Amino acid sequence: MHLERRQFLKQAIWLSAQAATAGGLLVAGFYSAKAEIERSSQSKIIEAWMDEWMKREKDVVGALHLGRFAEPMYFLLKPITWKPNADQAGYSAVTVPVGFVTDFASIPRPFWSIFRPDGLYTYPAIVHDYLYWTQITSKVVADKIFQFGMEDFGISSSNIAILHTAVNLAGNSAWHENTRLKASGEKRILKVFPDDPRTLWEVWKKNSEHFV
Repeated sequence: MHLERRQFLKQAIWLSAQAATAGGLLVAGFYSAKAEIERSSQSKIIEAWMDEWMKREKDVVGALHLGRFAEPMYFLLKPITWKPNADQAGYSAVTVPVGFVTDFASIPRPFWSIFRPDGLYTYPAIVHDYLYWTQITSKVVADKIFQFGMEDFGISSSNIAILHTAVNLAGNSAWHENTRLKASGEKRILKVFPDDPRTLWEVWKKNSEHFV
């Protein structure tokens, strides 16, 4: 009887040890599964954040850093970039380089009380100005990118419609004038910046050594 009791105790101890081990494995497995779920959840959050960040990155890149001539003519001190969104297939990113000279939005003075040359649309207006000068796209594409850029800046749909229609209808003269000016030797990308605020663009642009 004593031997049987000893064997029974050994068996009980062995079973308890097995149960404890199994229990430990179950607990460990539980926490491991929990950790995996948490990692998966965090991964999804990071992926969602990255997707959103990438969408924003495709809009516009680079704050405006500008210099100015005595007249309201400006030049970029740092490049700016417009990038198409995912739903704007067929359009390529546009980078306006350092030194590009622009007058912002070419809006006739009688309309300044409604649309200022340096309104919220200044950034897309510079991109549009650059495309009109370089003519690396068609005029239609340049005008469309101007529209997309205004949308990126949250400009009202009514104002976008007015400004896009204006450049669509009245932009031909500016497009052809730029063609003529380039043929005559005029340049618009500076490599030497004026350091005197009294410097006139009309004087500065006559020296070809000032340009790329």
